[in-house]
Amino acid sequence: QVQLVESGGGLVQAGDSLRLSCVGSGGTFSTYRVGWFRQAPEKEREFVAVISRSSVMRLYADSVKGRFTISRDNAKKTVYLQMNNLKPEDTAVYYCAGDQTLLLGRNAYEYDFWGQGTQVTVSS
Repeated sequence: QVQLVESGGGLVQAGDSLRLSCVGSGGTFSTYRVGWFRQAPEKEREFVAVISRSSVMRLYADSVKGRFTISRDNAKKTVYLQMNNLKPEDTAVYYCAGDQTLLLGRNAYEYDFWGQGTQVTVSS
């Protein structure tokens, strides 16, 4: 059973930075693509970023492009989301998700396993 655990969320001010981590266990981490999604209150879960197994390919939502960076360290079984210049509209619960599909994808339904989420709150 594959498990993902997020950490690194918190309360920050607009313009600040945070780095989220997603640690995997229970499987071969290097064979998963891993994505980040977020869900704000009363809104649908939305795609943020995804990284391929070997970090060759990365994809970002337009709303975070240029501010967020996704990376991974397969030796540590960890995917990171570096978030810079945070805005109040980035406030949400952030989830990481994974599966063994080779191609990148933006749709939550494509991913097989999910973490429990970490709260990010950006004050203005």
